[in-house]
Amino acid sequence: MKNSLIAAAALACASATFTDTAFAQGSVTLYGLADLGVDLQNGGAAGSIKKLSSGIQNGSRLGFKGTEDLGDGASALFVLEMGIAMDTGMQNQSGRGFGRQSFVGLKSSAGMLTLGRQYTAVNNALCGDIDPFGCGLAGTAGNLMSAGGTPTNDGNGSRTNNAVKYTAPPTAGFTGEVTYGFGEVAASSKAGRTIGGSIGYQTGPLTLRLAYNGVEDATASNTAKVAIFGGRYDTGPVIVALAYAVNRGAFSSNTNISNPDSRDALVGVIVPFGVSNLLASYIKKRDHSGNNDASQLALGYTYALSKRTNLYSSYAHIMNSALNTNKAAFYTVGNAIDGGTGDSSFNLGIRHVF
Repeated sequence: MKNSLIAAAALACASATFTDTAFAQGSVTLYGLADLGVDLQNGGAAGSIKKLSSGIQNGSRLGFKGTEDLGDGASALFVLEMGIAMDTGMQNQSGRGFGRQSFVGLKSSAGMLTLGRQYTAVNNALCGDIDPFGCGLAGTAGNLMSAGGTPTNDGNGSRTNNAVKYTAPPTAGFTGEVTYGFGEVAASSKAGRTIGGSIGYQTGPLTLRLAYNGVEDATASNTAKVAIFGGRYDTGPVIVALAYAVNRGAFSSNTNISNPDSRDALVGVIVPFGVSNLLASYIKKRDHSGNNDASQLALGYTYALSKRTNLYSSYAHIMNSALNTNKAAFYTVGNAIDGGTGDSSFNLGIRHVF
């Protein structure tokens, strides 16, 4: 027994020494987000539905990220992030192990180069800098506006597989990124590939973004294209957001629309007061390929209990100009994870970041 204890202690010391050596020049961080709320969806073909949903404001997740100092201002980095359905314990993103993000790369004063499953430039612009709801809650702009991806690349069209991305270092307020996603189709360099990028500018209270994403279909006969220009301006009492988007091609944020050619306009505001934020937006979609115009009016409210925990509530309603054969709305009100079932939704919940 004594020899066994000595051997175990020696093994523990050896493991600790190895760990200290392996991570002496780097760090690994465990992080995540837990989001659960009640979601009341109305106006669907099958009637109203009441749900306890995970990821209403932001998708619940568990992630690992790390960096290693390579010297001379250069570093290696990685991110592995999985989506979790808190209400059932299942995985999101069609059951992918690390379906939210999974990439590795290098960073230096010349910029950052990353390889793997990553967000599209359009998603980063719309959800990160423009939409007052941050593409979450019932008021998410994603109900009517595309994030630039396709159902082939990702369940909700916000990410690109097999992507090589270069992100330029900020210079005089300007930022930029370029993405190329391999289609990985035999005998064709175009089929399934993704090409995207963005240019941004930020100075004081003003933020502007111009982003594009194009995805070839499996036969390289058609390209789904999304371009968006927009930004926000912080006046102090109110943050104002504006955006205009052009959509052409074979893919849509809503599976009921098979060949969209539309123009989208968004106007929104964020009104901070105390530890609260009041959110509001109006989106108008004009369809150039048929009678599928739609508009969305949304309101939201967040209340910070601490730096990492907040309560939220939101309501949104979509006015559709056309109905499908099942009398269900073409465009439905969802949230950060759920695509929704009807033309209106109300949610109330809590989000904790760790």
